[in-house]
Amino acid sequence: MLILFNKPWGVLSQFTDEGSGHPTLADYIDVPGVYPAGRLDRDSEGLLLLTDDGRLQARIADPKHKVAKTYWAQVEGEPDDAALVALRTGVRLKDGMTRPALAERIDPPAIWPRDPPVRFRKSVPDCWIALTITEGRNRQVRRMTAAVGHPTLRLVRWRVGEWTLDEVAPGTWRDAAQTIR
Repeated sequence: MLILFNKPWGVLSQFTDEGSGHPTLADYIDVPGVYPAGRLDRDSEGLLLLTDDGRLQARIADPKHKVAKTYWAQVEGEPDDAALVALRTGVRLKDGMTRPALAERIDPPAIWPRDPPVRFRKSVPDCWIALTITEGRNRQVRRMTAAVGHPTLRLVRWRVGEWTLDEVAPGTWRDAAQTIR
């Protein structure tokens, strides 16, 4: 089984909360024996894959397999060509250089509003970029955009490998071979 879950903002990518008081996957998914293939930070939204197949889980989550993950990031400011080139060629982070990424400015995507909304500031413009990476370091996309001078305000993972969030509303899931729940 492979579950495509649209993780809302504020939800932990695990089934237990260990006293944090935050909602978890258990609040949304009542399917025994499935586990997340990778993670999304509490303050990130979007596609989280869960499976009962250990080999598939390893193939998706392990960076050595280079499964592409596409994120839509609303960033502070308006990245110029130099910032996009830096993302495309690799960015130096504290834990080393990132692999080259696909990076482009995009129109604001037609997605659900975030709850709570991103803080709006009249004096600071923002824009959206699509960033596709093939590794998965801790908070990598946020660190990459900050390294080129454009901190991430909102982060939505849209695609992992061949799977996308098409027709999966926030807080809902579907079996990759079946209908939305």
